Amino acid sequence: MKFQKDNTFVTGRLKSMSYAFNGAVKLIRTEHSIMVQFSLGIIMTIAGFCLHITPTEWLFQTMAIGLVMSIEGLNTAVEKIADFIHPDYHQRIGFIKDIAAGAVFFAAMTAIAIGLIIYIPKFI
Repeated sequence: MKFQKDNTFVTGRLKSMSYAFNGAVKLIRTEHSIMVQFSLGIIMTIAGFCLHITPTEWLFQTMAIGLVMSIEGLNTAVEKIADFIHPDYHQRIGFIKDIAAGAVFFAAMTAIAIGLIIYIPKFI
């Protein structure tokens, strides 16, 4: 089957959105790290409703959840590409995968800091 680009604006964007949505669903259904991050995002969203966080706090929380999920998705893509290119262990591939995981670490630490800033005052 040959790929045929859709040059019309509306249908082309709709197809792009459907591919992106399908990719997000695949991530959530197949990748354990994304499952954990998605679950934490749901828990934090429920906590936000229960503790009545402000609209500004909602913005920061939503951005933090989106940041972690996005970077985790990119990390997964890097790992899948690296494994496809070189299925056996290779020092350079390991280095690349470690860097991608480090990006997730930075995003997660930022999200934790935002969560602490939002929720510690609610309990004090």
